[in-house]
Amino acid sequence: MDCRTKAGCSLMMCLAALLGGCAAPAPFPPVDALPASADLPDPLVMFDGSPVRTRRQWSARRAELAGLFQHYMYGTMPAPPPLRADVRFEDPSYLDGKITLREIAIGLTPDADGPTMHLLVATPNDAEGPVPCFIMPNFGGNHTLVTSEQVAIPAASAPRPRQGQEAESPASPRRGNRPGRCPIDLIVPRGYAVAVFNYREVENDDPAASRGVRTWYARHEGDAGYTWGAVAAWAWGISRGVDWLVTDPRIDPSAIISVGHSRNGKAALVAAAFDERIAMAIPNQSGCGGAGPSRTGDTVSENVEQINRVFPHWFSPVFHQFSDQPERLPFDQHCLIAMVAPRPVLLSCADQDQWANPDGQFRMLQAADKVYRLLGAEGLAADAMPPLEHLIDSPLGYWIRPGRHSLGSAEWDIYIRYADRRLAR
Repeated sequence: MDCRTKAGCSLMMCLAALLGGCAAPAPFPPVDALPASADLPDPLVMFDGSPVRTRRQWSARRAELAGLFQHYMYGTMPAPPPLRADVRFEDPSYLDGKITLREIAIGLTPDADGPTMHLLVATPNDAEGPVPCFIMPNFGGNHTLVTSEQVAIPAASAPRPRQGQEAESPASPRRGNRPGRCPIDLIVPRGYAVAVFNYREVENDDPAASRGVRTWYARHEGDAGYTWGAVAAWAWGISRGVDWLVTDPRIDPSAIISVGHSRNGKAALVAAAFDERIAMAIPNQSGCGGAGPSRTGDTVSENVEQINRVFPHWFSPVFHQFSDQPERLPFDQHCLIAMVAPRPVLLSCADQDQWANPDGQFRMLQAADKVYRLLGAEGLAADAMPPLEHLIDSPLGYWIRPGRHSLGSAEWDIYIRYADRRLAR
């Protein structure tokens, strides 16, 4: 008899999962034993079929979903190590004295021989108290966002060059050449802090990666059975940045916002689902494995088979078993969004980025709405997809613009407007 007929048997395991340290074998059935359904699983029904009608029951369901997502999709993750952080520099003169830049080296493992991530934190100098903070993984390295010569250039920072593009030399890095994805000079003067790190410092984006947190934990704690893929590792890295941010008196610990673009958007949503210290999630064009549904019948959006084939290192090995049978998943991405409830989630899309499934992402908000309503939040304040460039400004928010797969100042203006409203600033 599996845990579908014994609801309580997995509760303690799932509670441990929610806290970020569940490596015990999950008492869930094998993939082929799961029932197949083209319909979205009800987030307010426990795995054993019991209805969820109260906040307390939702708390148990949320813990159960954490266990399900780790077991079947993202993989089990280690508990956070003790915080080891070193402020490498502090410069209050950036942007003509309007911004203070600090770089913090954060150890990602219990021992000093493990990987380290560099968190670049920008705060406004004219703030009268602690400010909200956007935390965001970046693709090219912190040095690409600012011109400061003090910012470290880790060996893992340079992305693979695209076809026809010259590779960046570590000996002659191009500082400040990609500020648009996180325009610090736009965000910080509007009363927000920004914390960024290079996602490759946490886990290299390579199926044959031989460095990063997954390799370290496999070598040193291999008997713990961590099954996490790279997306979970990057989400876990966001939480390690939050570990430091909540200790900083310049940052409001109740107003930390996870943001990410594309694959890092997946990580930003996963981080908020598992880490309740994150007050808001804004995954930009995150698509399949993020805010886009696994159950999709269209032919233009990325699906489970494609993402597992092209990026075999992103998810748990168990998730690959769903490549040709996503209808057996005991959840879909609306359940991941629901795990954030009642905290705000803003999905950001582009009309020409059909690969990321903008319509499907909106359906995920619709399906998560009932959880927000149960918890007394407004949920999604729209019955249909909005027009282009019209912000649905509700706890479940949505915005879509003309254009392709990218992130720039137009998005950030919306994000700040949304955060101002949701944080009652």
